[in-house]
Amino acid sequence: MATCGESHVCFKCNKPPAKYLCTGCKKYFCPKDFREHEQQLITKFDNEIVRSHDELLDQIQKLEKSNNLSLDLFAQIEQWKKLTIQKIEQTAEKARHELIELIDKQRIEIKKQFETITREIRTCRDEENFVETDIDRLQTKINEIQGTLQQFLGKETSKTIVVDVGQIDWNRILYIRASMSQTPNLNLNTKWIQNGVTVAGGNGKNNGMNQLYYPWGLCVDDDQTLYIADCGNHRVVEWNSGAISGRVVAGGNGQGNRFDQLSSPRDVIIDIKTNSIIISDYDNKRVVRWPRQNGKSGETIISNVGCCGLTMDNHGLLYVVDFDKHEVRQYRIGENQGTVVAGGNGEGNCLDQLNNPTYIFVDRDHSVYVSDENNHRVMKWTKGAKQGIVVAGGQNEGSRLTQLSNPYGIFVDHSGNVYVADYSNNRILRWCQGVIRGTVIIGGNGQGNQSNQLYAPTGLSFDRDGNLYVCENRNYRVQKFNITRS
Repeated sequence: MATCGESHVCFKCNKPPAKYLCTGCKKYFCPKDFREHEQQLITKFDNEIVRSHDELLDQIQKLEKSNNLSLDLFAQIEQWKKLTIQKIEQTAEKARHELIELIDKQRIEIKKQFETITREIRTCRDEENFVETDIDRLQTKINEIQGTLQQFLGKETSKTIVVDVGQIDWNRILYIRASMSQTPNLNLNTKWIQNGVTVAGGNGKNNGMNQLYYPWGLCVDDDQTLYIADCGNHRVVEWNSGAISGRVVAGGNGQGNRFDQLSSPRDVIIDIKTNSIIISDYDNKRVVRWPRQNGKSGETIISNVGCCGLTMDNHGLLYVVDFDKHEVRQYRIGENQGTVVAGGNGEGNCLDQLNNPTYIFVDRDHSVYVSDENNHRVMKWTKGAKQGIVVAGGQNEGSRLTQLSNPYGIFVDHSGNVYVADYSNNRILRWCQGVIRGTVIIGGNGQGNQSNQLYAPTGLSFDRDGNLYVCENRNYRVQKFNITRS
């Protein structure tokens, strides 16, 4: 606060003289209104800053005193222990049965050999029809049976292959780590280097292991390994950080509907709990699960769905965008019907409708964000809501910063800022909460294949460090845009 010798009109009562300047709001006040303004600031400070501080302190104190943190995780560990003990007991029991069967089989075989040579000896003796070579031959057979019997009676009857518990890496069997869906620490001041680096594909459209053909969705593992829905090649490829070629981890056996095939996959996510990948197999109208390691075929977990975008929340619930039915459904693993959480009221542009939705994001509060492609907007549906609200675009199709043109990949940070792949405008926008226009953070330099250009961006994803990955459908590549460190 400061005083001023000049004559001003009081901001509140609109009367002179107003000699007191508030250095915060830059407004002048008369003495009476200035004191009232000061009191309002004190009240606001106490109600907002002090109260928020005290609430935070209370939460921290509860955290220090709590003995009930992550009870569900402890329960998971206990359940794992019980299941593991059960598996070990079952394996040991199976081994016991196998050993009994093996011993019985060997006993019968020895007895059978002995009975055979007994008959031969009796025949030779009764008929007195034998010579020196017959004696040697029979003695050799007796010695062989004797050796087999001694081996059977000894400790080396059979071998049980047991892994020494000291050689088991128990830390890799059971370990705790942060959730893969942990959101990177992004904010309005976060920026990225505008020239991207090609980290997958970029060698023309074909089916070589260093190529992609109309890539759509992607996800990034904790070690920056990419999983890419290579739509035109009907496969999902794994691309390690720094690699010059990928590896097929699902499909890749031609277009088809067999369990070892895919047909135009649109998205892929990682299920850490089962160490598998979940794929939207669009043309086959099914969602399938494949093992991440050595998977030869997949299993259908949801059928009869025009699946496009996928995601999973922190409770393990699966969300699937149905492009054909203009809706998003939430599924518990194992069920095939699901619950509508966005759209579901037919094709349209009302707030309770969608028009060919593509990709999806679910935040910590289980609010659902949907790229509503043909309505050229991004919608937010809070948990249990009957209709959504527009959080990006929705001003008809166009290239202005208030508009989108066929939005696809989507991400939302902790502050509620929306990041969206603006497909037909060849750019990535950040849409801050509550504003009517977005900001270009990547691209926007015209359609092209230069390092600072995009061509038909579809999927987007961030790694845990905040680096941005973009699938370019028509450049047949994935670009990585490194976060700036300032």
